Formats: sequence, C-alpha cells, structure tokens
Amino acid sequence: MLRGDVEIHKENALGRNIIKQNFKKTKMEVSMNKKNIYFKALGMLLVMVIFISLFAGCAPRQEEPVGEETITIGVTMFFDDLWLTTLRDAITNYAAAQEGVEVIMVDSKEDVAIQLGQVEDFITRNVDAIIVIAADTEAVGPMTRAAQDAGIPLVYVNRMPAELPEGVIYVGSDSIQAGILQMEWIAEQLGGKGDIVIMNGNLAHEAARMRTAGVKQVVEKFPDINIIKEDTAIWRRDLGLDLMEDWLATGVQIDAVASNNDEMAIGALSAIEAAGKLGQIIIGGVDASPDALAEMAAGRLNVTVFQNAAGQGEGGIRAAIAVARGEEVEQITWIPFELVTPENFEEFMN
Repeated sequence: MLRGDVEIHKENALGRNIIKQNFKKTKMEVSMNKKNIYFKALGMLLVMVIFISLFAGCAPRQEEPVGEETITIGVTMFFDDLWLTTLRDAITNYAAAQEGVEVIMVDSKEDVAIQLGQVEDFITRNVDAIIVIAADTEAVGPMTRAAQDAGIPLVYVNRMPAELPEGVIYVGSDSIQAGILQMEWIAEQLGGKGDIVIMNGNLAHEAARMRTAGVKQVVEKFPDINIIKEDTAIWRRDLGLDLMEDWLATGVQIDAVASNNDEMAIGALSAIEAAGKLGQIIIGGVDASPDALAEMAAGRLNVTVFQNAAGQGEGGIRAAIAVARGEEVEQITWIPFELVTPENFEEFMN
C-alpha cells in the first residue's frame, strides 16, 4: 500500500471513529433526555397528587347523618293490677317502636319506701327521665325533690300527686270526672232516689279519693239518694267480694253500688249473685277493663267509665321521651274519661 493510501485509510478510520463516538454521544443524550422527561413527568404527577390530597383535607367534610342518641327511661309502678298491666304494656310497646329508647321497668309493690329506693337507683344510674305511678300520692315529696336535685325530668302518670312543682309533668285522667259520670248514670236509673254504697279504692291514691268525691258531688243534688255504707277494698276483686258480703249480711236495703274501679265492682257482683240479688242492685265500676266489658256483655254489670290505660301509658312515655330530649311539654295532659253503658259498650271491646 502506498504511503498516500495509508494516510487516507487512517483518516477514513479516524472519521469513522469520530462518527461512532458522536452517534454514541447523541444516543446517550437522547436516552438522558428521555429519562429527564420521564422523571419530570413523574415529579409533576407526584406534585399534583400531593396538591389534591392537601386540597381534599382542607375542604369541609360532609358529615354522615346519625340517629338520635339513645335515652334511658326509668319506670316505677305497681305490676299486680289488671288495668295497670294494660298501661304498662302501652309504655313498653311504644318505647320499643322508637329508635334509641330504652326502658327500665321495676315493680313498686305499692310500697312508698321501695318506690323511693327505686327512684334513687334510677338517679344513680343516670337515666334520662323517670316515670312514676305513685304508691301514695300524698308521699311523693322525697321522690320529686330527689329527681329535681339530680336534674332528671320526672313524669307522674295515672295518679296525680298532691303537689306538682313547676317542671314536673303529669299525664292522666281527671279522677273526679269518673265519679261524676258514674253517679249521674246511676242516679238516673234510680229515678233520683234510693240507698247506695260506695266501694273506695286505696285511699292513699288520689284516684280513689277524687272518684268518691265525684260520686258525692252528684248525690248532693238528689236529696232522696242516701249513702248508707262506705268502705275500702283497695282496688281488689277478692276484697270487693268480702266487703259486699258483709254489707249484704246486715240485711239493709241496697239499691246501687258505686265502685271506684271494675275489679271491686266484679267482686261485689259475685257476692250479689251468690245472695240471689243479681238484677236487683245496680252495679257500677270504673276502667272499662276487658273483664268488666265481658260482664256487661253478659248483662251482669250495669255501668262503667272508660279510663284509657293505653292512652295514659303512651302519653306518659311520649312526655318522658320529649323532656329527656329537651323538648317543651305541657305540665298536665288530661286523657278524658268516657261513660260506658249497655248501649255503647261494644265500641270499647277492642
């Protein structure tokens, strides 16, 4: 190879090397540019994610709706009574149908000391409201003060306390009206004259005292109607039977019995039937209990007065729930009495 050719060959080889190096350099630069673009895009995406997260954290949170806070109602009342059982069932059934309401039900056993202890226990357990059917409406003071001192709403049902301070609720019927309705009907059936006996309930209860007051209020308008006997059978059927037997045994003429409730009236009815005087003596009760309505359907009981046990129970628990949740409630809610006779008793059968 000639020297000139050798020089040309070397120059060509050097050119090719330069081209290769430039190509590699260009390739590397392209690769680096791609990587830079990739990392820049990734960085921008990351910045956007962080920005969106921060924005979402600062935005007002949409609160999920929540139900009413659960409230607890303590109830103290006498269990061993047919009419009050209907009232008790109304309380528990209504509460069970409400969301977030729990009821603690205890038997007062018609004992003032036991009932006070139960109210104090409710206070210790920090219930939201207390319902009381008083064992003695003249002895409610300590219970009322204890509940008020603890700041727990108090609702009396059925038996109106002798004192009802501001802020304490009562749901029930105006007891004197029951006696008035009953005795007006009896007086009409007697033709305005005759001798009657009065069976009182538990005289520790406002209902017994006021129903008898209603009977006497009507009798005062009829000078030829005489009250010849009056005593208590404390709401019980068996004691009503015993008392009526004692009165019949005296041999005095009795034209009508005005009983403060149906249970005593049914007891009196049994004694009258045993003495062979059924149909000769008018018998009146109060409550329109299922047993009383059955006796009326059989033509044995003459008159009763409907006291709405379910209405009082539901009204009482409604009021307790409302005051427990801070709502305004009327201090007194009257559930009206209704006269029940052989002409309309079927309306009350259910």
